[in-house]
Amino acid sequence: MRREKQTNVSEFFLLGLPIPPGQQDIFFTLFLGMYLITVLGNLLIILLIRLDSRLHTPMYFFLSHLAFTDISFSSVTVPKMLMDIHTNHKSILFTGCICQMYFFILFGCLDNFLLAVMAYDRYVAICQPLHYTTIMSQELCISLVAGSWFLCCAHALLHTLLLVQLSFCADNIIPHFFCDLPTLLKMSCSNISLNELVIFTEGGMIIILPLSSVLGSYIRIGTTVLRVPSTKRFCKAFSTCGSHLFVVSLYYGTIAGVYFFSSPSISNDKDIIASVMYMVVTPMLNPFIYSLRNRDMKHAVEILVNRIKVLTHNH
Repeated sequence: MRREKQTNVSEFFLLGLPIPPGQQDIFFTLFLGMYLITVLGNLLIILLIRLDSRLHTPMYFFLSHLAFTDISFSSVTVPKMLMDIHTNHKSILFTGCICQMYFFILFGCLDNFLLAVMAYDRYVAICQPLHYTTIMSQELCISLVAGSWFLCCAHALLHTLLLVQLSFCADNIIPHFFCDLPTLLKMSCSNISLNELVIFTEGGMIIILPLSSVLGSYIRIGTTVLRVPSTKRFCKAFSTCGSHLFVVSLYYGTIAGVYFFSSPSISNDKDIIASVMYMVVTPMLNPFIYSLRNRDMKHAVEILVNRIKVLTHNH
């Protein structure tokens, strides 16, 4: 007789963050502040790039998409986490959990690809400046972003479809503050060998290919800058690439720590802290790292403030 798939679990319970008793309000205020900075900071980037015609360049085009992705990436998990801290009601429906996991994978993947696209843009700008406008055409920029969206949607859908084929029989307590794919796989009472195989092959390629592109771009940038030694040229290259490299290191380092180097014997708290780093901290830092130190962005802020002053004065 064919065994039918059954999912007896209708909802999951999230254990949440390892917050000491009596400190919920402090952590709620902290994470709410960080989330608001993430949303408002990245929305400001998108608004400035839309309003200032001088920022209609490939670099800022990609940056606006990264800003949108960072808002979405944080919004998938942080509002639910804040609600759980505030109300202490930590249940999530099975369908809600699957949806959260899908969008988490999607926007995490998109962040990954956009960082690689931005690294390629910087490589062309520094290594082939005379051909920059020809190579980084509007068609190529749109194609790179659209291709990233397509691949990441397919990537997230693949892992989601494989997960919903599994059965969840008894244990419905998730030792995390969101629905994470590896955690859900550990909780399943089905055979997960296919899921694990796809994660290490297809999932590995999704991380390795963009990372290789980032490393390749910066190796070429480094060799180009060092070929004609110049302090001014070196400082300029470092100022434009240093911030990006910092975010890339933080992003890939925390992902590697959670998904590749974590051990079941090690406390889950370390995984949760690493997840908070790339889910809450990195998207919050991006507006400051990429833009607010940038002369063009500062000038765009001044123009926006002057426009607001004119509008309020007229009214």
